[in-house]
Amino acid sequence: MLSLINSINAAVWGAPMLVLLAGTHIFLTVRTRGVQRKLGLALRLSVTREDGANGDMSQFGALATALAATVGTGNIIGVATAIRLGGYGAVLWCWLTGVLGMATKYGEGLLAVRYRRVTSDGTILGGPMLVLERGLNMRWLGCLFALFAMLCSFGIGSSVQANALTSALNGAYGAPTWVTALVTAALAAVVILGGVRSIERVCGVLVPFMAGLYALSCAVILVINHSFLLQSLVLMCKTAFSPSAIGGGAVGGGILIAMRYGVARGLFSNESGLGSAPIAASAARTSEPVRQALVSMTGTFWDTVVICAMTGLTLVSSMLRYPEIAGADAAAMARLAFERALPVGGTLLTVSLAAFVFSTIIGWSYYGERCAEHLFGKRAIVPYKVLYIATAFLGGVASLDLVWAMSDTLNFLMALPNLISLLLLSGVIARETRRYFGKMR
Repeated sequence: MLSLINSINAAVWGAPMLVLLAGTHIFLTVRTRGVQRKLGLALRLSVTREDGANGDMSQFGALATALAATVGTGNIIGVATAIRLGGYGAVLWCWLTGVLGMATKYGEGLLAVRYRRVTSDGTILGGPMLVLERGLNMRWLGCLFALFAMLCSFGIGSSVQANALTSALNGAYGAPTWVTALVTAALAAVVILGGVRSIERVCGVLVPFMAGLYALSCAVILVINHSFLLQSLVLMCKTAFSPSAIGGGAVGGGILIAMRYGVARGLFSNESGLGSAPIAASAARTSEPVRQALVSMTGTFWDTVVICAMTGLTLVSSMLRYPEIAGADAAAMARLAFERALPVGGTLLTVSLAAFVFSTIIGWSYYGERCAEHLFGKRAIVPYKVLYIATAFLGGVASLDLVWAMSDTLNFLMALPNLISLLLLSGVIARETRRYFGKMR
């Protein structure tokens, strides 16, 4: 089964899908006339409340929930994997994917708010499933997206995250996996069973804390490695476009390999095009789709343009300063980079990883709950939450090669209908964008 699913993933996540995702980023950048240049406005809007608007969360709360689910192990281990397999230049391609991916995240957020609906109890329900149903009259495809997203939440959102945490704590401190899994599931239950307000409050506090702690740790290491920073930047830019294999201890085969792994890690890290973040964006208290779309766009900026870039620069400069790091595997590479530079580096990395993992479990629970409600109604919410919390515990004590592989397949099945809606409704995105900024002028 594992061999079969891996073969499927190798096919579906090959060059055609990466070209489709990256091509959508470029296409929407052009259609929105480079909406990335509005980043300053978007950052201001993300911390500004819109009074009198309908929604279940504040705009910042929706952004924090989306970031909670997005910022995770991919920002640390994923970047290290890209460098290990694609070379130093993969960091630059990962960064460029984030810059262009902001347009896709913008488009997803705009459509999610435009086509959301109010349920019978007054809560907001939205996301690609409603976009497909109400924007393209393709309810069947919207239901398929919701099904794939709900199933994916049990894998990439819950079980594999818990497993990453139990493995890290067991390896670093010898903590029993079942104890870590039980504590993780119990803490998650307290937040998840508290409902959307509880998720918003926790994410609103946890996301700035975890991102700030990790970014500060990386900044300190970069100061320590300051004599290698210019060399690192030159090396990343040079090898990103080099036609030949690179050296320095990392494995790589030139521009195509660097592009493949850099683009893939960037796309998986920020989830632009996957269709998950718009589910949170649709719940924001706003009356203007473009306003929330701009706020959503900042999620990709923080996730990839800032955090992944800092991770990549930290790892590359550390590999130049401590050459033995280059020969380590991806997980050890990140740990050694922190431990060599800081006396408490290993602890800081572990705390950051734990916060990333827990926030992802919380954020994805909201995505899965909304999809379950869309498919089966309100009666499905409590059973879904119980099952989701159970998978967090079971995932923490299980071997998850098969779950990881199935999650990759489900990610593909989520992304495909979402990309279809983005491309077919790109005219709506462009028209709403012109209307909003024309009104501002």
